[in-house]
Amino acid sequence: MSTGAAERMSAQQRREQLLELAADEFAAAGLHGASTEALARRAGISQAYVFRLFGTKKALFLQVVQRAFTRLIEGMDRAAGHTSGADSIAVMGGYYDRALGDRTELLVQLQAFAACGDPEVRDVVREHMARMWAATADHTGMPPVAVKSFVAYGMLLNVAAALDVDDVDAEWARGIRTRIHAGLFDHLTEENNQ
Repeated sequence: MSTGAAERMSAQQRREQLLELAADEFAAAGLHGASTEALARRAGISQAYVFRLFGTKKALFLQVVQRAFTRLIEGMDRAAGHTSGADSIAVMGGYYDRALGDRTELLVQLQAFAACGDPEVRDVVREHMARMWAATADHTGMPPVAVKSFVAYGMLLNVAAALDVDDVDAEWARGIRTRIHAGLFDHLTEENNQ
């Protein structure tokens, strides 16, 4: 099953290739529905080699999930840079909006939420949600209710990506595509959330 090109690839290069290919598989079918056999076939390697590199399908899934969340969180963090307050919300929201172009990573996140019945998956997703929360709160200085709204808005955008709302010409789809702007969450304060 291996080819000359496959033999020349280092183990690290092969891992990177498999993580990219596995993101497509897991985004489409989730932890339990994805096939390591199909993944190996796409990579031109044996299924045994996939397991040698990652151990189990769940271990591969967890690495794909960590990678998807990390890319998003670090991208939002980089985008916010040295901004604060409403300026941070605008640039982080803009980054998230651009991230919608990578539907695969957003679908991986949704599949991760769906697999949270598994305690190991749930722990990894909780860890990354905590990182997303902290990045948002640290940059914006917003109260928890406003951070919650920002994160919830992001989750709605993930659902929008799953639904391919850019292809839908309807009022509800246009409403979902509304972008995050500076000041959007200014009205959410601890005082008016008691």
